[in-house]
Amino acid sequence: MQFTLDPDLPRALAPLAWLIGRWEGAGVVGYPTIESANFGQEIEVTHDGRPFLEWHSRTWLLDEAGTKVRPLATELGFWRPFEDGEVELLLTHPTGIVELYYGKAEPAKIELRTDGVLRSPQAKEYNAGTRLYGLVNSNLMWAMDMAAVGQPLQSHLSAELKRVG
Repeated sequence: MQFTLDPDLPRALAPLAWLIGRWEGAGVVGYPTIESANFGQEIEVTHDGRPFLEWHSRTWLLDEAGTKVRPLATELGFWRPFEDGEVELLLTHPTGIVELYYGKAEPAKIELRTDGVLRSPQAKEYNAGTRLYGLVNSNLMWAMDMAAVGQPLQSHLSAELKRVG
């Protein structure tokens, strides 16, 4: 699908403009404390004319045939760009976790590390994360490393999504 730049896009959002749209695809989840599995994902990134992007991600477990089994994770948040390619990603999860990521945006690449994690008393232990997003051959590819439940920072998720809107 061809990407066209919105003429009303605030100048500050230019380094993140390639994220705007609706994306669908699949990935792999794994961690020492869980069984590895495939997941489906849909991400919608929008803007309303102000200098931030709105982020909504939904994932679901896939069986071996690629059929949806059940919902997995939901993320709601905002991308906030700053001078010199610096960027924040603020994420909330219905599991009682709020994350603040901070990092750098380069053309078609964003590298982030948690600057802060807030957990409710009922949330699972989650201490830190890193995320890498890239536009590769017109696809959104991303990976996440996580430190949680007594484990050090290590690979947790990765996916490849195609722009569908």
